[in-house]
Amino acid sequence: MSTHPTEIKLHQASRVLEVTFDDGARFQLPCEYLRVFSPSAEVRGHGPGSATLVTDKETVNISAIEPVGHYAVKLVFDDGHSTGLYSWNILYDLGANQERNWRDYLRRLAEAGHQRPI
Repeated sequence: MSTHPTEIKLHQASRVLEVTFDDGARFQLPCEYLRVFSPSAEVRGHGPGSATLVTDKETVNISAIEPVGHYAVKLVFDDGHSTGLYSWNILYDLGANQERNWRDYLRRLAEAGHQRPI
């Protein structure tokens, strides 16, 4: 895939990152979703089965968006997390699979006995 974003817009009040791609796709990605699916090693681990279930990020927001070359952005979250690099492919994948990913996340939370307060 070689799509590139044409616009990345943070809506801090609603805690949503809106990303529009050059193929016309547009995704509205909640900050919580981006935080719990961070591509960082801290969240995804270093190999299969080593991912961490991130919880209690319902009110997390993005405090800064830093460009990384011509291929990614680093999202700085207000909980201090800033080690994930969101390449264009990762952002597109998170947008295209948002519903499935979120459903899977809620299932994993329930299996872990954790309930979202919101």
